[in-house]
Amino acid sequence: MTSIGSTDILVSKPRNAAGNPLLQRLRGVSPSLVLAWGIIALVVLFAVAPSLFTSFNPVQGVPAEKLKAPSLIHILGTDALGRDLFARIVYGAVHSLTGAFVAVLVGLVVGTTLGLFAGAVGGLVEEAVMRVVDVLLSIPGLLLMLSIIILLGFGTVNAAIAVGITSVAGFARLSRSEVVRVRRSEYVEAAFGSGGTFLSVLWRHVLPNSLTSVLALAALQFGGAILAISTLGFLGYGAPPPTPEWGLLIAEGRNYISTAWWLTTAPGLVVVLVVLSANRISQALGKVGR
Repeated sequence: MTSIGSTDILVSKPRNAAGNPLLQRLRGVSPSLVLAWGIIALVVLFAVAPSLFTSFNPVQGVPAEKLKAPSLIHILGTDALGRDLFARIVYGAVHSLTGAFVAVLVGLVVGTTLGLFAGAVGGLVEEAVMRVVDVLLSIPGLLLMLSIIILLGFGTVNAAIAVGITSVAGFARLSRSEVVRVRRSEYVEAAFGSGGTFLSVLWRHVLPNSLTSVLALAALQFGGAILAISTLGFLGYGAPPPTPEWGLLIAEGRNYISTAWWLTTAPGLVVVLVVLSANRISQALGKVGR
């Protein structure tokens, strides 16, 4: 009897450990997702407290130190004016991340609002809104961004607004489809049946239950917004020099590719890593929504 009891105890321990919800969640976390969150957190720290990571001035350089290769003093080398490249990347994070945040916010708020009312009201309102969305989708994104920047003027904020307007159509279509799916559910019909008004049901039931996929798209658009703002900065439509914006850093180093490869490689890799991290987080949010 004792041996049987001891065996039962030994067998029951791994069962309890395997049945622990916290352990199951920790085992289910992908290393790539942890790495993605780590990269995003590091870049956010760059933007919030850049002085913690470097003591060099990102704008003023030392002429005697120009075009120095990566070393222990200058981790990523220096540019043609003797400015530390790592410092410029660190201080440039606030410009790129702020621009991406504004762009996603514009697309999320405007696009979700249009899709919400189009899907909830239906009829002629839905037809009119979706035709406007179709027109926006028919215009090439880069052409639309450049047209808006020409109207608004150059600068990081104006570039972010232009990028955000190009993403309105995607948010509107997705939110409209989610609202149409949710509004036909039983709990929404029950809310109307219990005396709920149109706006109250829309706010308390339809909107919260249709935001998961929209937020996943927002995470995806965040990476795309960084890439688009960097593209505009590379073309000269973003932040003016000597602002250490990532796209502008790549543009400034393109004339020195053969002699100073680090000027384009380092900021380019930063942009790629941040965009890939945002895409990985977006995939994880999309799986949660399912």
